[in-house]
This record gives sequence, C-alpha cells and structure tokens, in this order.
Amino acid sequence: MKKWEKQTMKIAALGAMALTLAGCATAKSSSSQGNNPGKTIKIGVNMELSGSAAGYGEQQKQGIQLAVKKINKSGGIKVGGTKKKIQLVIRDNKTSNTTAASVAAQLVNNDKVVAVVGPATTSAGTAANPNMTKAAVPSVSPSATDPDYTLQKSGKVQKYIFRACYQNNFQGATAATFVTKNLKAKRVAILTDNSSDYGTGLTKAFKKQYRGTVVSSQTFQEGDKDFNAILTALKHKKIDAIYAPGYYSEIGLIVKQARQAGIKAPIVGSDGMADAKLAQIAGKSNATNVYYTTPFSTKASATNKVASKFMSAYKAKYGSTAPTFSALAYDSVYMIKAAIEKEGSANSVKIADGLAKLKNFKGVTGTTTIDKQHNPEKTISIEQLTNGVVSKVYNVK
Repeated sequence: MKKWEKQTMKIAALGAMALTLAGCATAKSSSSQGNNPGKTIKIGVNMELSGSAAGYGEQQKQGIQLAVKKINKSGGIKVGGTKKKIQLVIRDNKTSNTTAASVAAQLVNNDKVVAVVGPATTSAGTAANPNMTKAAVPSVSPSATDPDYTLQKSGKVQKYIFRACYQNNFQGATAATFVTKNLKAKRVAILTDNSSDYGTGLTKAFKKQYRGTVVSSQTFQEGDKDFNAILTALKHKKIDAIYAPGYYSEIGLIVKQARQAGIKAPIVGSDGMADAKLAQIAGKSNATNVYYTTPFSTKASATNKVASKFMSAYKAKYGSTAPTFSALAYDSVYMIKAAIEKEGSANSVKIADGLAKLKNFKGVTGTTTIDKQHNPEKTISIEQLTNGVVSKVYNVK
C-alpha cells in the first residue's frame, strides 16, 4: 500500500510539474506572440487630433493617410508571396496622457493592430508605451524627441518603441554649434518653454554644447501671450542671438514682440517652429533673421526623389506645401512597411525586429538607419526665414 501511494504521489507530482511547465510555456508564448494580421494589415494611429497639440496631430494624420493611400494603390505591402492592404484605425488621444494610454490599449487589445504610428508628443507617447510593450506591438512616433523616450528607466532599450525624428540633445547641440560657427554669436539669451520636456531638454543640450556666454536665461509657459517684460529687459543687454526652443504658437509671438521692441538679433529655435503658422503669427516682415533646426526641408529635398514625389502628392491632395510633421509621419508608415517586407511577416513582434534592423531606409526626411537605442541616424537641416519664407538651408551632418 505504501509502495502504491508513493508511486501515485510521484506520478501526480510529475503531472503537476508538467502542467506548470506547460502553463509557463503557454504564457511565455502568448506574451511574446503579439498580434497577427488578418485579410488586411491593421495599423493604428494614436494621435493628438484635438487639444493643444492638435495642429501637429492633424498634419501627421495627413502624412499617414497619404502614405497608406499610395501603398494601397500599388496593391499593399508584400508579405511573403502575397500582398495585403493597410487598414488604418485612427483614434484621438485628445492631447491627454491618460487618454493616450487608453487609446493604446484599445488599439492593441480591441482593434488588434500590428503596429501604431504616434503619439506626436513625448509625454503622450511615454504614457502609451507600457500598453504597447505589454501587447508586444511596436509604435513609431514621428515626433517624440526626448532623449529617453525609447529607453527603460534602467537605460535599456524598449523593444517595441521607435521614432522617426532625432532627439532633443542632437537638435539642441546642433543649434549651439550653428550659433557659434555660422552666426558667430559670443553672447546669447535663452528663452525656454519650461512647461514641457521638449523645451527644457533642448535648452539643456544647447547649454552643454554652447561655448559662448549665456547673458540671460528666462522661461515661459505654454499658452503665454505677453513676452514684453522679458524682451524689454533683453533689449538693454548686449546679445548676439536669442535661442528660443518651443512651439510655433508661443515662438511666433516672441518673434513678433521682439521685432516690435526693436530687437534685431537672430532668433534660433527648434523643429516646433517648422510650420507656416509661425510667420502668420509673427507677421511676415518680422519673421526675418529667424532660424530653426528641422529634419525636413522643402529646399534641401530638391535632390531627394522620394521627397519630391511626396511634396507633389501632398500639394495635389491638400493644396499646400508639405509641413515637416506630415513628412515624418509619412516616413513612419513606410518604415513599418519596410520592416514587414524585410521580415516577410506582419506579426507585430516580427515588425519590431524589422524596425530594429532598418538600415539605409530612403525616406522623405532623408536616409535613415535605426541605432541600438531605436533612434534614427540621419542628417539635420537648419532653415532660415526671411520675410516669412525659407530663404536658405544649412545641412548639418
């Protein structure tokens, strides 16, 4: 009896162990499997289509839709021996971090998308990233620029998080070098939008690289309208240039009020200024001797056939010149396409693998290679505005 009991217990124990191991294997398999395509390849869009960043989100949506239309017109994306068309699932995160997180969950769990384009902002993207990672579905942000965006808190790369734009530290450092070498500015004033990581990150990178004297360092908040007190104080200081990283809504007013105050010094900023609305807000004559870093320039793209075709298609569809954020979003879709075709699979985990291996991708915003931290290695341009239009482009490698 005792021998039988021992044998039974042994068999039961082995059975339990087998079930446990099977359970672990199943859990491991399901957690790394991600989402698979059906008759179409579902790509989600988690975008700021309302709220304070809606201007950028709408531009990016236009770029995304233009890319998908072109891909589908040619038959879709080649997956193995067949072609599948893209089905877009567009959701508005309302420029809200909590909404961006819930939108991410809806896209990956309910809509079963295999990849996501967006969000546009670093903060919304950071909020959405945990849900993307949990579902093993990659996202490509066209414009999240914070250096740590693609990294875990430990410093390790986030497997499923990518971007099409370069980081703030590269952008800020490039501006500092340009101010020193091209503008010969030995004394600068800095005006920083400290209501976002975008503005503070750019300023930090600029200060680290700049070798001249920072005469004054002032801050402002998103939504501020009156900068006259700050600018009046600067007028009585000897400055060779102003570095003002931020978005066109505030920087346009800073440019306008600076010129009205009699400040003629060059004003240098970031890609958040790369929008025709800047000149509209500042006034065309005031938007002179103004510079900003940008990943896409309409003039620099004259020798880029991919960019030339994109610009023509955008003009025909929307009746205006293609903005930077539309170009970045357009490239984001094609990066996902390239990843699928490279891996021969539209499984979300495989797409992430393909994005991580992307090399010499020929896009609208230049030739891109994704580095080990999922950042794009590409050239950067600096556009100069004269009377509200781009009069010159400086290409920096």
